[in-house]
Amino acid sequence: MQGIGIDLVENHRIGRLIELYGSKFLSRIYTERELLYCAPKANSVQCFAARFAAKEAFMKAVGMGLGEVRFKDVEVVNLETGQPELILHGRAYSLVGQRKVMVSLSHTDCCSVAVVVIF
Repeated sequence: MQGIGIDLVENHRIGRLIELYGSKFLSRIYTERELLYCAPKANSVQCFAARFAAKEAFMKAVGMGLGEVRFKDVEVVNLETGQPELILHGRAYSLVGQRKVMVSLSHTDCCSVAVVVIF
């Protein structure tokens, strides 16, 4: 399987979901590692939004919709260099196997974007 996916998220949308649903939303979408990484940051909404975009970009890259891959099966971690990397679990891992997966994240005050390439 090879693929490419991109997703753009308006940061205020994720911020609003966090305001409305709090830990219920966060624990449904993000892994414990992602929560520990993003929550203490001054720009935590941007951090969460970029990771949300990466999860959706992955789903586009594999051609699957929501429900076919759980959000928490796609985990964004950062290497010591700061470079983001996807760690796949469950159905996400079984779809991709040992293929190389790359992710790139970026954000501004208003939007976060992610690109995922599988080769």
